[in-house]
Amino acid sequence: MSLAEKIDKSKLPLHIAVIMDGNGRWALKQGKDRTFGHQNGVEAVRESSEAAAELGVKYLTLYAFSTENWKRPKYEIDALMKLLVQTIDQEIPTLNKNKIRLNAIGDLKSLPPDSSKRLEEAIEETSGNDRMTLTLALSYSSRWEIENAIKQIAHEVQTGKLQPRDIDCNLISRNLTTKDIPDPELLIRTSGEYRISNFLLWQIAYSELYFTNVLWPDFRKEDLYKAIMDYQCRERRFGKISEQLKKA
Repeated sequence: MSLAEKIDKSKLPLHIAVIMDGNGRWALKQGKDRTFGHQNGVEAVRESSEAAAELGVKYLTLYAFSTENWKRPKYEIDALMKLLVQTIDQEIPTLNKNKIRLNAIGDLKSLPPDSSKRLEEAIEETSGNDRMTLTLALSYSSRWEIENAIKQIAHEVQTGKLQPRDIDCNLISRNLTTKDIPDPELLIRTSGEYRISNFLLWQIAYSELYFTNVLWPDFRKEDLYKAIMDYQCRERRFGKISEQLKKA
């Protein structure tokens, strides 16, 4: 029996988020430049997306580029932005074949014009797909997102559209870039690091966290299956105790 066959399709996480880490270290192990790792990470994106869609996962969010990544050397940033456009061009047929809708969150206005334009076109070209939503977090950080949500809410209070007493968790969630996406049940980080790295801090309040030593370019369908199987072995209590869950 394959790993995929061992997965209980009735207990799939609705939304999986992934911190794709380890491209640079993978490249250095090959004696190559860091950009070589980013190029080879594309296959992991393809495999993860196809595997998630085939299983029936409805939302997959990939942390592709953080606001902090703008501090990296210019040559690496330029290579990443060029790779983004190339990958989108190459993967549109695969996304449409698998009925995967492309989405993006983050400070998209900060992307180079050609990258931003191609991203918008790709989102439009896949907008009719309904099997799974693949979200790319680009120029994204959770603190940036929460800061902007607070500013939006403060403006509505200032203009009299809202009263402070109206502010609650639901209102904050509706002002985040993920307002149309359910919170992830499972967060995966590759490369053996144990950090959240400013990713979906509000949304992962009750996510199950899964860390693997596999570097992102080596991440394949079987690695995603292992993460989901681990998730399915956990008891999600949301503040309750096991006895309460058994009575429900």
